[in-house]
Amino acid sequence: MDIYDVGTMRSRERYQEFLRVPALSAGLYVLGVGETDPQRPHQEDEIYYVTSGRGMIRVGVEDRPIAAGSVVYVPPRVAHRFHSITEELRLLVVFAPAETSPPPAGP
Repeated sequence: MDIYDVGTMRSRERYQEFLRVPALSAGLYVLGVGETDPQRPHQEDEIYYVTSGRGMIRVGVEDRPIAAGSVVYVPPRVAHRFHSITEELRLLVVFAPAETSPPPAGP
């Protein structure tokens, strides 16, 4: 068993992976106020859980507001990005299976 405290994780990287097994990988993604989200579509299913912050997410052509407690599912190969960030976003990210895409600047 492993236990991770994503609330206290700090890194200079936007994305910090903390778990990788064949079936899934997980990490913490942090975007600051007004920051641009550079990520590209992934080959894996992806779930975001917003631990803190506020902003918007675009999945495909649909925009939705997100805040602490929001959960977002993104299917494989679907374009998505966070934008209009008004409070630093801290996101728990889970890929299934484990992320195989080369790591971009974000998850």
